[in-house]
Amino acid sequence: MDFKEIQELIRLISKSNIGEVRIEQDNFKITLRSRDYVSPMNRGADNMMPMPFPMPMFPQQQGGGMQQNFQQQLPQAPQSASPAPPAEAPVASNTTSIKSPMVGTFYRSAGPDKEMFVKVGDVIKPGQVLCIIEAMKLFNEIESEVSGKIVKILVDNAKPVEYDQPLFLVEPA
Repeated sequence: MDFKEIQELIRLISKSNIGEVRIEQDNFKITLRSRDYVSPMNRGADNMMPMPFPMPMFPQQQGGGMQQNFQQQLPQAPQSASPAPPAEAPVASNTTSIKSPMVGTFYRSAGPDKEMFVKVGDVIKPGQVLCIIEAMKLFNEIESEVSGKIVKILVDNAKPVEYDQPLFLVEPA
């Protein structure tokens, strides 16, 4: 069997729903498998191969929707009488939120050993870098478009953010 014949076999397997082909000729043996195929012999407990498993997707809706209904069906752990978390300082009603311009991962500094771009209480001005959002391995510096004082940082470091999600609350100067 030559190289072109092997290529043709690969092409045929990828276009069909054949899971595995074995060919033995004289002193030549070849086994071709499709990516998703798991042979019955490899399904044993001590020779387990991963099987593709679709993960359920829940739409994120206001008011909970399907995800809330699903969570209501789960058994609830008993609530212990734990102390309430400390109340946060009230936020002035004249604050402006700075929102994420993209989906990605929020970082408060340029690196783990670097100083944070801004902290609560810092006075900022337009053009000042506030954070970095990593999207598809690209690190995007997010600059302020307003001047004022950072009142609250709404996202924890290294957490995912959505488009238009509020990141900072700023009290205008």
